[in-house]
Amino acid sequence: MFWRWRKGPTREKLRSTLELWFDARCSLFATGRDALLALLRSLPIDRGSEIIIQGFTCVALPNAIHAAGFTPVFAEVNLDTLNIDLDAIIGRITPRTKVIIVQHTFGIVVDMQRLREMTEQKGILLIEDCAHILPDVTGPKVIGKYSDFLMLSFGRDKAASGVSGGSIISKNTEVADLLQKEERDAKELSWITVKRLLLYPLIYAFCRPLYGIGIGKVLLVLASKSHMLAPVITKKEKAGYQPPSIQRMPSSLCALVYFEFKQFHSLNNHRRHLTEIYYAAAKEYNWNIPAGVDTHLPLQKFPLLVQNADEIRLKLKTKNIYLDDGWTGSSICPRTVNQEAVGYIPGSCPKAERLSNQILTLPIHPTMTEKQAKKLITILQSELGSSATMADDGDS
Repeated sequence: MFWRWRKGPTREKLRSTLELWFDARCSLFATGRDALLALLRSLPIDRGSEIIIQGFTCVALPNAIHAAGFTPVFAEVNLDTLNIDLDAIIGRITPRTKVIIVQHTFGIVVDMQRLREMTEQKGILLIEDCAHILPDVTGPKVIGKYSDFLMLSFGRDKAASGVSGGSIISKNTEVADLLQKEERDAKELSWITVKRLLLYPLIYAFCRPLYGIGIGKVLLVLASKSHMLAPVITKKEKAGYQPPSIQRMPSSLCALVYFEFKQFHSLNNHRRHLTEIYYAAAKEYNWNIPAGVDTHLPLQKFPLLVQNADEIRLKLKTKNIYLDDGWTGSSICPRTVNQEAVGYIPGSCPKAERLSNQILTLPIHPTMTEKQAKKLITILQSELGSSATMADDGDS
């Protein structure tokens, strides 16, 4: 019922599920960036401490770091995995380095055991960003095994979606207690905001079948401009600002995530199946893909590297195929972010910048069908043409 949209019992059901899943304490917040901010404020580190993140990442990470009173330090990426380059981390560590946040970009898993050994030697805390991958019964066993904390995001285009929402999984009892206080002191989302978030899957379900005739995208844009849909990233966030206040995850959004978890193995198998289809096409047509792509992984997006990614996206757009998912055009995504305002110095991570200009991601979301994937492959190959359009492997 509508009066349970914010404070219903599903919040505790989701919490219990996550605590059982990872055998650790769980706190729930309105967004992944709220969850990260709450965690950073709860850590036993001094203001001004440095936190290492990778160059190719979402603006939510440096914004939360700044909002908590810390300094983001950007490390280079490995082009084989699209993740943080573990060798590059060494050159970024200083006496002020207290935390490393590692993301499994698009579901490609980081070498967590090696990273754990590095952080233990230096006394550095390790936060694992699992927005792009969550394990199931056949998934990678390293997720959550070596990190001190896990950050989960339940946004619209994540491994598990509640339209919005986030969680911190803490193995540290003292920090977990502080996170519990952060959640208890957090505000509830307004009724209007909850309604706007709940409208998204309904509007999207209506618009998506109309993409093929060019109407669906227009309707989504109109819904956004008329404020029927809540923005994924606000103008202030793109300018490098995250408000210090945090909010709790409403029960209605918890219910959406809880429902996905009940069928999560099936969802991940669907992702694996589409990954296999794209992977086979990449091998057949000699597409350039990162070496770390593994068909056993439930990828969240399938990455290709091409020399003219923006040009290809524009050509596909004329065929009502939209592949601009925000992970392109700049090291700190989306491309409309003020890079310097969030602390990134242009030229500091050249591989990340090159990657952002060459990346082309193929959709692997739950509503993407095998038929649609094969049609996309056919159209994409006709646009890519010869291997001259593919990106040079370069150094990784």
